[in-house]
Amino acid sequence: MHYRLFKNLTLLLLLMAASSLRAQTKVQWYKFSEVQKLQKKQQKPIFVDVYTNWCGPCKMLDAQTFGDARVAEYLNKHFYPVKFNAEGNDTIVFQGKVYINENYDPSRAYSRNATHPFAGYFAVQGGGLAYPTTAYMDADLKHLVQPIQGFLTPQYIEPILKYFGSKAYLNKSFEDFMKDFKPEWN
Repeated sequence: MHYRLFKNLTLLLLLMAASSLRAQTKVQWYKFSEVQKLQKKQQKPIFVDVYTNWCGPCKMLDAQTFGDARVAEYLNKHFYPVKFNAEGNDTIVFQGKVYINENYDPSRAYSRNATHPFAGYFAVQGGGLAYPTTAYMDADLKHLVQPIQGFLTPQYIEPILKYFGSKAYLNKSFEDFMKDFKPEWN
């Protein structure tokens, strides 16, 4: 009887420890300049979180979606995740071109500010830029594969992450991918 109780307690403690470790998983965010160096060591597609400091849905995406251990684990393993403040003052060198937000006002750092010129790269074709936008880029940093606008829950972002992270987008449509997709993040 004591052995069974000890075995069950040990199993419970192991499960709690694994759960605790998983809950501590955080997204390892990079800047574009870091990703360009990392790509020389190991090629991975790029995931970009395009946000602003004043955006409520951006904060929800950070807390609820990027704060989810499954999302964080998948992003860290399959992508170089980049955070990009679309109204920030980072100098970005991309594809040999320098992007500087010359109209950035430091006194407005946490309210609406001038849009960074690099932000236009993530606008939906034929439309504008909304916050948040999540974007997927090829490892060669030459092709924006897809910007997706709006707040995404872990369950909603799962198939999108796995579509791009598994590189299924290279040989099948998202609709075809979804026919065989089995969600795991319920």
